[in-house]
Amino acid sequence: MTMANRTILYTGAAGGLGLPSTLAFLAAGATVVAVDHDPAKVAALRAAADAAGHGKLVVAALEMSDLGAFRASLEALSAEVGGFDIVINNAAIYPSKPFEDYTIEEHQAVQRVNVDAGIVCVQVALPSMRAKGFGRIINVASVTLSGGWANLSPYIQSKGALVGLTRAWAREFGAYGVTVNAISPGAFPTDAEKIHPDPEGYNRHVLERQAVKRRGDPSDIANALLFLCSDGAGFITGQTLNIDGGWWMT
Repeated sequence: MTMANRTILYTGAAGGLGLPSTLAFLAAGATVVAVDHDPAKVAALRAAADAAGHGKLVVAALEMSDLGAFRASLEALSAEVGGFDIVINNAAIYPSKPFEDYTIEEHQAVQRVNVDAGIVCVQVALPSMRAKGFGRIINVASVTLSGGWANLSPYIQSKGALVGLTRAWAREFGAYGVTVNAISPGAFPTDAEKIHPDPEGYNRHVLERQAVKRRGDPSDIANALLFLCSDGAGFITGQTLNIDGGWWMT
């Protein structure tokens, strides 16, 4: 599958699920504008990208919570690379504590990064997509929407918002040749899982609930993203694809 001549705006591109799919896009020939400001993760991405293939990596160490500055930076990047063909809204923060302990400001901070910054990405990218008559937007949701997790209220709220935006945008943007879908990863062993107080017990919990009795691998996410971003997925829009080993069957 080739992604030559495609330019991807990918937030959280150096994270546990982001890095392998970023490398897969590079191997397929894409230009990836990787938005991530974790220095260690960005360094690992740069090192791995050198051997990834024929694509081009552009790293943008941007603070997504400052929406005005974020928009200005993305507009400059869009002009530099000739517009974005694909947007993957993956970056997220995930504080964990009981609902009654969150302030409204903490709720709003999560929505600003997990949802509002993604809206900014799409607002910046859409004019170029419309002009080209092609676009792919992928929002990264979460298996936590199944209701099986406590203490993640703002995070789960944000993922529900992304699913709603997926459907709204799919309806509005289809006439422009732009598809909009979401993927909903299951319980993958990433940094987000490290907040759990009993990792071994949590691992057993995950496998008991999955139909497929292995833990998910980041390549499972990469394969789904490559397909949904391809020319061959042009008749699929407004959908949420659960990539969770059969945890949540809807």
